[in-house]
Amino acid sequence: MKQKKHSIILLLFVIFLFTGKTTIGLAQVTFKASAPASVVEGEQFRLSYVLNKEGRDLRLPDMPDFNLLFGPSTSTSYSQRTVNGKTTSESSVTYTYILMAKKTGTFTIPAASITVDGSSYQSNTLRINVLPPDENPSQGTSPGSSQRKNESASSGTASVSSRDAFIRAIVSKNSVYEQEGFTVTFRLYTTLNIVNFGKIQFPEFEGFMVEEMDLPVNQQLQMERYNGRNYYTADLRKTLLFPQRSGQITIPAGNIEMVFSVPSGRSVSTFFGSQEVMVDVKKSLATNPLIVNVKPLPGNKPETFANAVGTFSLKPAISTVNTKANEAVTLTLEISGTGNLKLIRNPKVTFPDNFELYDPTIDNALNVTSNGLTGVRKISYMTIPRYEGDYSIPPVEFTYFDLNTNSYKTLTTPEYTLQIAKADPGSASASSFVNHRDVKVEQDIRFLKTGDPAYLSRTKFFVGSFAYWLWYLIPLLLLILFYGINRKQARENANIALMRTKKANKTAIKRLKTAGKFLKVHDKDKFYDEVLRALWGYFSDKLSIPLARLSKHNIESELSKQGISEELAGKFMHILDTCEFARYAPSESDAVLERLYQDTVEAIGEMENKLKNKKSRIE
Repeated sequence: MKQKKHSIILLLFVIFLFTGKTTIGLAQVTFKASAPASVVEGEQFRLSYVLNKEGRDLRLPDMPDFNLLFGPSTSTSYSQRTVNGKTTSESSVTYTYILMAKKTGTFTIPAASITVDGSSYQSNTLRINVLPPDENPSQGTSPGSSQRKNESASSGTASVSSRDAFIRAIVSKNSVYEQEGFTVTFRLYTTLNIVNFGKIQFPEFEGFMVEEMDLPVNQQLQMERYNGRNYYTADLRKTLLFPQRSGQITIPAGNIEMVFSVPSGRSVSTFFGSQEVMVDVKKSLATNPLIVNVKPLPGNKPETFANAVGTFSLKPAISTVNTKANEAVTLTLEISGTGNLKLIRNPKVTFPDNFELYDPTIDNALNVTSNGLTGVRKISYMTIPRYEGDYSIPPVEFTYFDLNTNSYKTLTTPEYTLQIAKADPGSASASSFVNHRDVKVEQDIRFLKTGDPAYLSRTKFFVGSFAYWLWYLIPLLLLILFYGINRKQARENANIALMRTKKANKTAIKRLKTAGKFLKVHDKDKFYDEVLRALWGYFSDKLSIPLARLSKHNIESELSKQGISEELAGKFMHILDTCEFARYAPSESDAVLERLYQDTVEAIGEMENKLKNKKSRIE
């Protein structure tokens, strides 16, 4: 009997061992609706409802703006997993409907309801943007059109037109203040299937502080209408920029290579009927250049302006106001808000003279958003009072430029009164700060000086001698000479146009050296690009014309005004035309590239000589 009792206990223990660690996930009931954010009028799309339990009596809402073509089709999924010996299982039921939009616009699909275990649950609502169908282009360049098939069949090659796939650089603001944040988004528009990405070369953002924004790793293609056509879009890069100077700043074009699957114009017969053959085509897509107008900040900047632009708040805190000498006191300023938080200068804090001050520590907790950097910048000032007494820390002022009101605003901390008690007798300073009362007077008895003494004649005096006066005259003359040179240099540096003109030749030669490197490695495209940059930059600096307003016409006009011959001006125009057309022409020989390089160097040198001769004649 006793042995039978032990067997029953052992059996129950084994059953508990194998079943006690297995549980069925009793998750909370979820009922979620999903559909594309954008659809096209007259085209079918799926509306799905996912329930994580068995339900019944699914009731759809009224959808007067959509036609219900099919549904529901029901599918069930089940999953089970074991983690650390604990097994959980999940199941879900998906109800799928096929809808079609009746008209364009933005519509809301209300919540659906379903009953689970006697209780009613509602789904989320959906907002769907219905786009009109593609407009029929006059030249029939859409993918799959008869003209495209005929062109592919006649030429024997498939291609990607600029209407089928392109990349746009989109700015959130075209006109901003200096240090105001804005975003640049590089968005892909395509009607073709993407096979692969090739070489990616995004433009450089000269004149901006750059903060990259994170994009979803597996982002879904969104539908967007652009120029009368519907495209699938995806953001390739999103960047937050802070302009560091005022004026018109140009964001140059970038270049991205992509491989698309396009119809070849040929068909093959299969078991399912005739099917068109698709081929992979590599296409180089260039982004559009952008010009951003950066407005300067108003000139009435307060002295406490901390280079902050945005919307901010200031929260001060002090570790203690009652302490002993040689013990640290920390004043903390928390600047929170949205703006150029990384570029803010530390507010100036005035501590008593006999306080030992250390460099402030800065702690940033920032997030990159479309409006700027959002978060908190914490600045901690640590100081050590060395003497007992009552001291005060004056109010700290923090001034920023408010983008909401386009004006300067000043935030002020309260004044702190510190009561410093006498230090403990055994405490010692951890720094080299010296108490004036501890300084000892030097001894008045010194060591005897040994050796032969040096005597001076009573009739010879240095004061009034020629060498004496030279010590006054030479520094005075050097000071006058240095002052004159410094004043001249200051006037020249203040003339920005003059400095750019002086440095134009050096900048052009530097860029031509870079082009020479590309020439040695036989990189034709980069060689021509660098030569063009050298010439356009040279004319912009030399003629004091911004790049945005520079053209061949005003170059010829300004060269004529400068007294440059038509022959030399024509040589420059020939070089520019050669570089612009050669990038799209078949590859040239190295001898042609070398000759073009030498012609460019000689033309710039000839123009420099003529301008110098003209200046010398005027003087």
